[in-house]
Amino acid sequence: MVSSITLKNLIIGYRSKHQLRAIASPVHASLQAGELTCLIGANGVGKSTLLRTLAGFQPALDGEILIQDKSLSDFSAQELAREISIVLTSKTDHAQLSAEEIVGIGRSPYTGFWGTLSAADKQIVASALQETGIQHLAQRNISKLSDGERQKVMIAKALAQQTRIIILDEPTAFLDFPSKIETLQMLRRLAHEQHKSILLSTHDVELALQLSDRLWLMEESRFSIGTPKELAADGSLSRFINRDGIRFNKDSLRIEIK
Repeated sequence: MVSSITLKNLIIGYRSKHQLRAIASPVHASLQAGELTCLIGANGVGKSTLLRTLAGFQPALDGEILIQDKSLSDFSAQELAREISIVLTSKTDHAQLSAEEIVGIGRSPYTGFWGTLSAADKQIVASALQETGIQHLAQRNISKLSDGERQKVMIAKALAQQTRIIILDEPTAFLDFPSKIETLQMLRRLAHEQHKSILLSTHDVELALQLSDRLWLMEESRFSIGTPKELAADGSLSRFINRDGIRFNKDSLRIEIK
């Protein structure tokens, strides 16, 4: 199995003038091509900080992030934008643009932000709209779309960027339940069919258990990696989920309320 990104003894956190503040234990992990990986963990444990560090938005305190054996810090901003696509939970700043225009921004690592799209670029945009099932929304203003439709537009933009790695920060956070399922199913399909490494953070643990190929379970004192069945078998998921009135059933991979 091919690793697209590797983390070696990675320590994340924040720097101040006088000290470093690590917020998680050292992380040793890799993202596999062709897999949907879900990052789960309690609020405040550092999931968003980890994603921001992997995306190059903030520096690691220590350790290495390698993309195809090349250090993340050795990539220029443009080079990194050709390796990693980012989908954040924040609202887009381009409220007056159409869905097609937003997706077209995904081509900026190749054209420059104000670059004119070539015929080939336009075909890539059209393909991304089709892959996410929103070609009928191409000319609609982004501000007129539902939360689920807007999320698909941002995923299409990431596809148009043609990177091997896509990182999403809580992509299902503001969606209704059917849209949550549809979004995760689509991301899993794209990972499998296009052989991409897709990593997303989520609080929808039950959906992650059913739809992810691999889980990254982030806790204050440990970082566990495995398939849902593997983390069920070794007790990691029970340790994370179980509390008064709530139990994880490791056989059915379901969360039960007592």
